Amino acid sequence: MSDPDSGSKPATNGAHETAGPAGSKRSSRGKRKRRRGNSKAPAAVTVNAGGTPPAPVRTESQNVPDGERKKRRRKRSRSGKGAQQAKPADVPARSEAAVRDPSRQSKSNKRRRLQGRPLPKVQAEDHKAAVAPKREERPETSAPAVVRSEAAAEPLYAALDLGTNNCRLLVAQPTRPGQFRVVDAFSRIVRLGEGLGASGMLAAEAMDRAVDALKVCASKLSTRPVRRMRLIATEACRAAGNGEEFLSRVTVETGLELEIINRETEARLAVSGCASLIGREARSAVLFDIGGGSSEIAVLQINGQRSPRLANHITHWTSLPVGVVTLSERHGGKHVTPEIFEAMVSEVEEMLSRFDSPAAHELNGVDSGFHMIGTSGTVTTLAGVYLNLPRYDRRQVDGLWMSSDEVTSMQDKLLGLDFSARAANPCIGPDRADLVLAGCAILEAIRRRFPASRMRVADRGLREGLLTEMMADDGVWRRIRSRPHHHHRS
Repeated sequence: MSDPDSGSKPATNGAHETAGPAGSKRSSRGKRKRRRGNSKAPAAVTVNAGGTPPAPVRTESQNVPDGERKKRRRKRSRSGKGAQQAKPADVPARSEAAVRDPSRQSKSNKRRRLQGRPLPKVQAEDHKAAVAPKREERPETSAPAVVRSEAAAEPLYAALDLGTNNCRLLVAQPTRPGQFRVVDAFSRIVRLGEGLGASGMLAAEAMDRAVDALKVCASKLSTRPVRRMRLIATEACRAAGNGEEFLSRVTVETGLELEIINRETEARLAVSGCASLIGREARSAVLFDIGGGSSEIAVLQINGQRSPRLANHITHWTSLPVGVVTLSERHGGKHVTPEIFEAMVSEVEEMLSRFDSPAAHELNGVDSGFHMIGTSGTVTTLAGVYLNLPRYDRRQVDGLWMSSDEVTSMQDKLLGLDFSARAANPCIGPDRADLVLAGCAILEAIRRRFPASRMRVADRGLREGLLTEMMADDGVWRRIRSRPHHHHRS
């Protein structure tokens, strides 16, 4: 019989065996072949030119009886007849695997003898992995390292702003340079500054409301692996005689340590939070933040190269000691007539008259290179009413441009509504119904001081400014920018 890889070799059916006592060896080998099913496809033998098989070689011992020799000869004779019915010598018997894969027909004799045995360990493991359920393909402990995304590797930052009217929290993760993704958020109207204008102190009920909201914030922060956080308090705690005492209580009851920031820092944070809304074409801008107890106004002049930190372009700023809570308490917020509204505007205008800043025409107020940006609940409420939203939607409001005529029209519309109608509007609600017109009065005074053809609405502010500055200080965006981009399998 001929092997394609090794050339000719002796037949393996026992007809030409010459090693050792042939009788018992051939008999046991034949039994093993029959048990493995080889009798169905017996191996071929070498055939002489005459078509008959060669005579078997006998190597029995001399002490074997003649009768036993005859029995063995008959067995060999029967084996030879079966071999004549086998396939021709050039068509060797093939295993089922060789039939499926023709490339296996030319393996070595050693590999052919191993056919039908269990797969080697590595092959068996590969086969098991191929048919096993998906969850068993990789150990759970190694899965995060394999499929971990770039976003998941970035740290978390948190910013909390306790204002005169609201308590707000943001937890975010840096993404592309200058941007971040919000992971968690919280906002609640607490009216911490309620009654502050008259008494100069924070009221007990107001402090209780604020502490309850801060407990929610503390709970959220405790469940997040926050790398860095900054928690601030603004005008209410800044102006109140018991502001520091209140913050000590907050630390004891919630574990949060808040810092009272000054007005200049507040103005810078407002600019940092809205920087992405100031277009690259802008040469100057006025940004204002109408708060609950104070209102910050910053003038930016962008001459030459624009700084990555837009707050560096602030040339003039002021903080007016008036906000929607304090102004509505002085003039009444539920029932506002056009005369009351005008009185509120005049009060704010008088405060603005002491603000030493460039005139509107110096800032190119009628040119496209000038930006007027407002960030507060007042301007976002106006935008929601203008869009006639069935419910407030930040995605539609943030970044919206409104012309000067559209802003005036919305202010007139709100002034024409009574308190119940304002409370019923889904973008105002009962919590803001008595504050929104006071905010419109502050907005109107700013617009008269800095007339512009249009205004951009920003649903962002101090929290975003805090996050932006912390991430910039830590250089996370520089690392993201320099990191090579890899394609991850989802």
